Order: sequence, then C-alpha cells, then structure tokens
Amino acid sequence: MGGKADQQRFETLWREHRGIVLKVAGVYTRHAEERLDLAQEIGAQLWRSFAAFDERKAKFSTWLYRIALNVAISHLRRESGGDGRFEPLDERHLETIAGESAAEADERVEALRAFIGELDALNRALILLYLEDRSYAEIAEVLGISATNVATKINRIKHKLRGRMTAASTTGA
Repeated sequence: MGGKADQQRFETLWREHRGIVLKVAGVYTRHAEERLDLAQEIGAQLWRSFAAFDERKAKFSTWLYRIALNVAISHLRRESGGDGRFEPLDERHLETIAGESAAEADERVEALRAFIGELDALNRALILLYLEDRSYAEIAEVLGISATNVATKINRIKHKLRGRMTAASTTGA
C-alpha cells in the first residue's frame, strides 16, 4: 500500500467504524480495562491487515467484523479458556417489555446477559451481529458460514432463549 494516503484512509475508516470494535470488545470481556486492551489489540491487527483489505471483495465493516471477532475469540480463549461472561457495552440494544416494572425488566435483562454469556464464541459473535441488525448474508460473510446456517443457528438460539425465559417466568426465578 502507499504510505501516508493509506494511513489517512485507514484513520478515516477507523473513526467511522470504531464503535464496532468497542461493541465486539464489550461482548468478549468482563472489565473496562480489559475491554480497552482488547479494542487496542483489534485496532493494531486491523492496521497490520489493512494492506490486504480489498473493497472490491468486501465492505469495510464486514472485513472489520471478521478481524475483530477473530481477535476477540482468540483473546477469550487465551484469557479465560472460553468461559467469559457477556457484558454489553450499552443498554440501548435491550428493550424492556411494556408494562413491566423496572425490577422485572432488570431481571429479564440479567437473564438475557447470562444466557448470551453461556454461548460459545461463534454463537456469541452471531448474536452480536444479529443484534446489530446485520442481514443473514452479511453475518454469513463475516463468520464464514452459509446464510442458511446463520438462520438455523439464530432460530435455535431464539428457541433456547424462549424456553429459558418461559421457564424463568413460570418458576419466578
């Protein structure tokens, strides 16, 4: 690649898409300091890989997700042996159900966090992308699986979650 122009292009794309890195880091870490370290690690890997980025083959956001998720999954395996807990970056992705008290909504949010935290690394990545309103085709491209496989996995996760939330509401847990 060509030096200063490429650096400026990278910096512009980085500023536009930095939120993706922070969200990925938030899903795969427990603490703010660890989240920032992982975000830096992802940023460094993005810069090292930028020369290989070809906008004719993929959108920048798709390429970025692929690298960010690979770095985050490697980090998760290295740091916790795959036993990390989900910790969302912010609450705006989680909508409360109308008519619930704040305590009931908090319990449901915590149950959702716990459920997602129990997912393996691939399914956690899949849910992150799904919650970002990415299309099945884009999720498939990022994760390197078919769109049909994405749909199947999402439906299985939803079914499992529905069962878990129903059981929790009937037992009062």
